Amino acid sequence: MDNKVTKAAPCSVSADSGAPDADELALINTYARRVLNAEEVYVFSVTLCDNDVDRDGERFTVESLFALENLFIGKTGIFDHDPSAKNQTARIISCKVENDPARTTATGDEYFRLKARAYLARTEGNAELIAALDSGIVKEVSVGCAVGKTLCSICGEKIGICPHKKGETYGGKLCCGELTEPYDAYEWSFVAVPAQKQAGVTKTAYGKEQDMEGIMKKLSRGQSATFSDRDCKKLLDYIDSLKQSAKDGVYYRDSLTAEVLRLSAAVQPMVSRETMESVTKGMTIGQLKEFKTAFEKQRAEQIPLAPQLYADRQSAKSDTNGQYYI
Repeated sequence: MDNKVTKAAPCSVSADSGAPDADELALINTYARRVLNAEEVYVFSVTLCDNDVDRDGERFTVESLFALENLFIGKTGIFDHDPSAKNQTARIISCKVENDPARTTATGDEYFRLKARAYLARTEGNAELIAALDSGIVKEVSVGCAVGKTLCSICGEKIGICPHKKGETYGGKLCCGELTEPYDAYEWSFVAVPAQKQAGVTKTAYGKEQDMEGIMKKLSRGQSATFSDRDCKKLLDYIDSLKQSAKDGVYYRDSLTAEVLRLSAAVQPMVSRETMESVTKGMTIGQLKEFKTAFEKQRAEQIPLAPQLYADRQSAKSDTNGQYYI
């Protein structure tokens, strides 16, 4: 299963924000169309994501963080995942996975985070953003990337297929979904509200039913959604499966309704078919099944079933050789 994941993390603007050093300036100029000097750019550090469990019960594995280390270099920083070119604000020039020995994750593991260095141009239009970064007003970011699988931390199977539930504890071990095999990084965005406890994660995953729930959560927050070609195919496959399920559901409902109407005609002939059809239209599947069970019971009481040889036994009573009848 392929997932498009959007993770929100706190942007840790550190004391080393400001002018780039010589090495950073050289990296910046690999992206610039003209040679820039140190006074023309502003650099800052940002924590993109980590291996701690987020509020949705998921986390990146350490291996995934190291894979993302290379994928996010050069990626654009925007606002609220709006892919419009006018929202392009900053760009990542380097990434590095860091270990914080003073911290552990919710699962008791060593804490790792993916930290990046990013830059933006010192322009009149960016002056307010730079001030907001320096003052800590703007400090949350969200990263958009694609992962191959979300696995259960308990059994290693795909989460949602195995019997374990995210957030529950099994044998003293917390169950969470582990985001593995990242294969692409799209962008990172400044956002207002992070969802992860420490790294501020919000995400959506596309493809199967469980992923669709993530999409609906994101859309309900008023956030935009970006689809790759691979995501679109997964989403279309999911929609096709919903269409087939809907057809099966319609067929089942029609069959159940027809049976209720047939039984109704047998046990309460005083009620017209038109009336019953009108009534069944507003019923749920559960209500139709209740009516079917009640009508079947009522019919059994009105027309009790007789044993196959019941009539022969009655006639045998008057026959002189009745003792030979079974």
